[in-house]
Amino acid sequence: MKNRVARIGMFVALAFVLSYIEAMIPFHVGIQGVKLGLANVVVMVALYCLGEKEAFGISMVRILLTGLTFGSVASMIYSFGGGLLSFGVMVLAKKTKKLSITQVSVLGGIFHNVGQIIVAMIVLETKAFLYYLPVLLISGVVAGVVIGILGSIISGRIRKLAT
Repeated sequence: MKNRVARIGMFVALAFVLSYIEAMIPFHVGIQGVKLGLANVVVMVALYCLGEKEAFGISMVRILLTGLTFGSVASMIYSFGGGLLSFGVMVLAKKTKKLSITQVSVLGGIFHNVGQIIVAMIVLETKAFLYYLPVLLISGVVAGVVIGILGSIISGRIRKLAT
């Protein structure tokens, strides 16, 4: 039990550090709101190496810490909306056992952006954000592929160390 708590703490810390690094490095592709989401590598690895409950906790604590440190209440609301939808879809996709980590990650990237658009439409009471969805879907696929490949490599190495 003690090792499990320490592992979860390390995952949260790593996700927070990656969020910090991403916040400090200007990454502009000319499209507002598009990010790689490096901390999601930690969530993917946790999902495949620690379990659903642990990965969910890591994801939610990371969103809270990142929002309190680098964002605002509004950014946390959007992040929680995207994070919750994304995580639910990834868990369901993983349970099918038909998709690779990268494919699950792509679904996570896509649905994170969908969740944020839904929250924006609810909070701001407008459907105008739907025009932005195609751009965010493309960025979700690209980010999901990158995060999925990294998550697959890291998860594989962790599993080898565990045996």
